[in-house]
Amino acid sequence: MTEGEVRRLVGIGLPGYDVRRVVRLGAGLDNVAFAVNDELVVRIAREPGSVSREEALLGRVGEVSPLPVPAPVFALAEHDCLAYRKLTGTPLIDIPIADRTTHAVTIGAELGAFLAVLHRSDPGRWTGLVDRDEEPLADWRDEAAEQYADVGQALPPANHRAVEEFLLRPLPDPAPELVFSHNDLGIEHVLVAPGTEKITGVIDWSDAARCDPARDFGLILRDLGPAAFDAALDRYPAGDELRERAWFYARCSLLEDLRFGLETGRTPYLDKSLAAVDWLFTPN
Repeated sequence: MTEGEVRRLVGIGLPGYDVRRVVRLGAGLDNVAFAVNDELVVRIAREPGSVSREEALLGRVGEVSPLPVPAPVFALAEHDCLAYRKLTGTPLIDIPIADRTTHAVTIGAELGAFLAVLHRSDPGRWTGLVDRDEEPLADWRDEAAEQYADVGQALPPANHRAVEEFLLRPLPDPAPELVFSHNDLGIEHVLVAPGTEKITGVIDWSDAARCDPARDFGLILRDLGPAAFDAALDRYPAGDELRERAWFYARCSLLEDLRFGLETGRTPYLDKSLAAVDWLFTPN
């Protein structure tokens, strides 16, 4: 996708709109994203046919979410293109670790309240818009073991035994029910106001699904630490079984993110993963 192609798509979706500047924001597994005039985000989906559903989903999420989410401006299903107004703020992953740590508990509490609203929403609201994500916990563990084989050399040797013991433990019980959730609530998808770290938006809903409610809590634990995780759960009545599964997901997804950082050379992913190793895999 070139700058000229993005200009052409904006011309189709917003006739008469003056495109002065196009900047590539990055690419993930689901989309390639561009900023236009620092006002619009234009995303090209890698999965054909997903744009119309995501446009409808964002509209529904915006009706219930206590935090800002992208509001679609136009969608071109035939071009797998979706555009929305750029939300203010900086991805939390781009905030220095020391500053994230200072505000982690406050951010965790806000995310816990946000998840409480999503998880308690009427399941019928999401019919036809999201799939069920029911990957067995055994598959998560097997994938984590494969990832550990790839990234173990990047982990401090003192943590190796704790990782290996985790991979041999009995699995938690599966979730008794599935709920609607973001399903990828890592700090790369949380926007904040620099300096205050007040949340200004939650982006990238491509993976939203009916899933285990512990999944997104595990990402809060992984990226912001145990104190932030406890603050999130304080805003969300939950039993010990959810807490246990959240720790499981946090540990598995740390290995996943560490491998992603190493393979892509994305330093923020590598740094946040290494910062979390000790609180998720306490050295023996």
